[in-house]
Amino acid sequence: MAVGLGVNDFIACCGSTKFAEQMVADGPFDTYDKAVVAAKNIWFNKVDVHGWLEAFAAHPQIGQNPSSVANKSSTSVQWSKGEQSTALATATDSSLQELYEWNSQYKQKFGFVFLICASGRSTPEILAELKRRFSNRPIVEFEIAAQEQMKITELRLQKLFSNVDVTKAEGRVTILGGHLTAPSIPTRVRPPITTHVLDIARGCPAGGIEVLLEMYTSQKSGPVFGQSGDDMWTFQGSSATDKDGRSGQLMKIVNELTPGVYRISFNTGKYNPDGFFPFVSIVFEVKASQKMEHFHVPLLLSPFSFSTYRGS
Repeated sequence: MAVGLGVNDFIACCGSTKFAEQMVADGPFDTYDKAVVAAKNIWFNKVDVHGWLEAFAAHPQIGQNPSSVANKSSTSVQWSKGEQSTALATATDSSLQELYEWNSQYKQKFGFVFLICASGRSTPEILAELKRRFSNRPIVEFEIAAQEQMKITELRLQKLFSNVDVTKAEGRVTILGGHLTAPSIPTRVRPPITTHVLDIARGCPAGGIEVLLEMYTSQKSGPVFGQSGDDMWTFQGSSATDKDGRSGQLMKIVNELTPGVYRISFNTGKYNPDGFFPFVSIVFEVKASQKMEHFHVPLLLSPFSFSTYRGS
């Protein structure tokens, strides 16, 4: 049913030209699930920073008339109105004014509109999330916005496949011919553990950093704080970050990630010999209930500090 979808159809789902062109090149897709698998791979692995910003710019501020965005497709305008309908229905004059003011502060700080998958969310919910995310570092917020864009893209791709009656993409149930069927679980398009490194001192990705992934394989519980146990870590894979700061493949692409404790290490001393850290290691645990999830462990690096968080 997806035969004939073109660049303009995919532009309505995500305002990145590179994304839309790559979707056409990778298609056609005969099911919604296959389109989503391709879309995630393209968005997170092939679209660059400029493409992300182009997609962000295609969105109106929450509460703003979608028609006011320049060069926005009529289909996208219509979908934006529907996605914001709950927010507008729950808004008051004062909450709309507050939302406008916070949106303005957000754009001034980060350089792009506050992006959130607004479908089904009330104005108070959106305001609370905007205020919470406002304290983020710009480079952290940039990736969160990209994740929200992907949620929006999934919902809009679903509308392209609207000759079946479907509910929201998250936790969806497809109704085919009056029968309920659970959607198939898409296979992964990238390894379950990934990373990238951002040089926050220079304000750019950190390329050329060696990355090592290991798993704790001792039969004992642990590892334990204060005990090295270096002989108990098993090599999983290694790579180096590219010009976008993203590492190559650190492990095989598997649907189920083996639960356990993992350690990802970065050769920061080679990248910056004058820095404080000869290397940085981050240890994290994957629980049995999380084996189907994706773990993105970025490193935000400067000569004398670093931080990390769990992305998706």
